[in-house]
Amino acid sequence: MPKKLHLYLIKPSQYDDDGYVVRHWRGVLPSNTLACLAGLTEDVLDQKTLGDSLKVKIHLLDEVVDHVPVKRICRSQRGTRTKTIVCLVGVQTNQFPRAADLARAFRRAGLTVMIGGFHVSGYLALLPKIPPDIQELLDAGVTIVKGEVEETWPELLRDAIAGRLKSLYDFLNNKPDLYEKPVPVIRKEYLRKFVASNFGTLDCGRGCPFECSFCTIINVQGRKMRYRSAEHIAKAVRHNYQRHGVSFYFLTDDNFARNKNWEPIFDALIRLREEEHIPVEFMMQVDVLSWKIKNFVSKARRAGCINVFIGMESVNTDNLKAAGKNQNHVDEYRQLIDTYRTSDISTHVGYIIGFPGDTVDSVRRDLTRLMEQVQPDHASFFMLMPLPGSQDHLEMHRRGEWMSPDFNIYDSHHEATRHPKLKDSAWKKLYLEAWRTFYSFENMKAVLERTPACNYWNNFIRFMWYKNSILTEDRHPMMCGFLRLKGRKNRRPGYPILSRWQYFRERTKELREHLAGMLRILFEMEELWLQTRRPSEAEQRIIEELNKIRVTARGQLKLADLQLAHFRAKMHFPTLHVPSKLHLFWAKWYPLLASRTVYTRADLDSFWHTVRERWDERQWFRIPPHRFVLNLFRDVQLSLVFFIHLRRDA
Repeated sequence: MPKKLHLYLIKPSQYDDDGYVVRHWRGVLPSNTLACLAGLTEDVLDQKTLGDSLKVKIHLLDEVVDHVPVKRICRSQRGTRTKTIVCLVGVQTNQFPRAADLARAFRRAGLTVMIGGFHVSGYLALLPKIPPDIQELLDAGVTIVKGEVEETWPELLRDAIAGRLKSLYDFLNNKPDLYEKPVPVIRKEYLRKFVASNFGTLDCGRGCPFECSFCTIINVQGRKMRYRSAEHIAKAVRHNYQRHGVSFYFLTDDNFARNKNWEPIFDALIRLREEEHIPVEFMMQVDVLSWKIKNFVSKARRAGCINVFIGMESVNTDNLKAAGKNQNHVDEYRQLIDTYRTSDISTHVGYIIGFPGDTVDSVRRDLTRLMEQVQPDHASFFMLMPLPGSQDHLEMHRRGEWMSPDFNIYDSHHEATRHPKLKDSAWKKLYLEAWRTFYSFENMKAVLERTPACNYWNNFIRFMWYKNSILTEDRHPMMCGFLRLKGRKNRRPGYPILSRWQYFRERTKELREHLAGMLRILFEMEELWLQTRRPSEAEQRIIEELNKIRVTARGQLKLADLQLAHFRAKMHFPTLHVPSKLHLFWAKWYPLLASRTVYTRADLDSFWHTVRERWDERQWFRIPPHRFVLNLFRDVQLSLVFFIHLRRDA
C-alpha cells in the first residue's frame, strides 16, 4: 500500500479553432464540480476512511485558468511508496477531446485515471452500446464514472488506491440524497485566478421536472428534485465569508425554482443578511413560471438575489413546442420580466437560435420582439445542438442524421449539425448577428435607462464582459475569461507546432488586435456611461442649489448666483473607498477632473478619427499640436473619471 497519495482533480478545457488549449489570465465562472469534489475529498480525509497512515495531497486544476503540467504529474508517481490518481472531472461534451488526450498521456505514464461528467454520463445514459471513442479509453485502462458520486466517492478512492478499479462505474440509477452531504468547498488560492475573488459557487439542489428535448440534465441528474439542507448552506456561506471574504455566489441549480427546499434556503440567507449582517448576494437559474410562486421573487430579493437567469429559449411559439417547452407561455414573458425588475432583480434570458423552423427573417423578427416587447436586461444566445444525453441527440442518432464527429465544437458556438433552412454558414452569421444586435449601443442604452439605480453597475459590468467575449475573444461569454494565454506546444494532436519565430509573430499580431478591440469596447462603454449615468452627488447638489435660488430670486437670477451654486455643490464630492494612499489624490484631483460636465465623447472621437486619417495619409503637418495635446488631456481626464466611478460604484 502507498504511503503518499497525489490526487489530481482536473477540470479540462477545450481546444480553440486553431487547436490551442483555451486558457485565460483571469476566469469568470469558477467550477462547482471542482468545489464539490474538493468538499467530498476533505470529508473522506476527516472521516479517516482511507486510514491514518496515508498522506493525501489534493491538487485542484481548472484548465480555463491553470496550466496543466502533464510531465510533472506523470513524474509524481516515481517514488516506490507514492501513488498518483488523476480525475478528469465535470467533463462537458466540448471538453471531452481535450480530456481524452490528457487521459491517454497520463495512462502512458502508468497513472490511474478516471473520467466523469455530463458527456460520458449522458452519452451512456441513452445509447444502447458504448460509443467507439469511450471504448477506446476503456481499452487504454481509463475508468469511466457514470453519474454522481456523493455516496460512492470513498469507494472509488479505495479501489483506486488498491489498484482494483473497474473499467466502468454506473451510479446513474442511484441518485444520492444531498440533504446532509458535504457542500462545495471554497479555496481562496483558486478564486484568486478569477476576476472577482469574492465569487463562489453552490449547488443547493439537482434535477429538473420538465422535459426539454435539448436538455441533458433530466437524463443525468434526473427529474426528481433533490436538495441540500438550508442549515448546511447557511453554515457554508457564513464560513466562506468569515474565512475567505466570499460574499457572492452563483447557485448552479439548473432550476432553483423547483427546489422543494427553496423557502427554507431563502429564509436562512435572509437571517444571515438581516441578523448577522453578512452581505451575501447571488445569481440563480429559474424557469419562466417562477414568478407565479407565492413569495418566491420577494424572498429571493431579501435573500440577496440580484440576477436571475431564465430559460426562455424563444419568443416563437412553434419553436417552444418543437423543444418540448410546454411550460413557456410567450404572452406572459413581459409580466415575468417586470415582476423581477420591480423587485430590483436583473433578468438574463437564455435564447436558442437554430430551431427547425427558424429562418433569417423569423429570427430577426423574434429578436426585435425580444428587445422591444419582452425587454430583458441581458440575453445569452446559443446555437441549438444535439448534446449526447439529450433526447434530440438520441432521435438524430436513431434517424441516422449527420452530426459532427468532432465533439470539440459542441459548445453552442459552432454548427454541429446541418440546418434545413440556414445553409452556407447563414446559421453562424445569424447567431453572431443576434449578439451584436442585442448588445448594440442603442439596446444597451435602452436597458440602462430603465434599470433601477441599484442594478445599474451590475448590468453595465455584464455588458462589458459580454461584448469583450464575443467581439474580442470570439467565445461564448459563459466559456470565456479575460486575456487569452497560449502555450506554443500546448496544441491539439494533428496540429503543427510552430517555430518560436512563427509563434511569436502570430501571437504579437493577435495580442495587438486583442488590445485594440478591448480599447474600442472601453471607449464605447465610456460613451454609454456618459449617456446613461445617474447624476452625481455634485450635480444633484447643483440642481438643489439652483432650485433654492430660483425660489428666492423670483426671476432676478444672476450669473454670479449660478457660479456660487456650482462652487458650493462642487465642494461636496463623493467618497471613494480606496486604499489610504489614494485618498489624498482623490480629494485633491477629483473636483478638478469632474468639474467639466460631459455627456458624450463624440467630439473627441471625431477628432481622433481625423488624426488617424491624416496620419495614414502622411499629412502630419495638418495635425494641430495644441489641439492634439488638449484633446489628449481631455480624453485622459474623462477616462480617469470613468474608471474612478467604475472602481467606486461597480
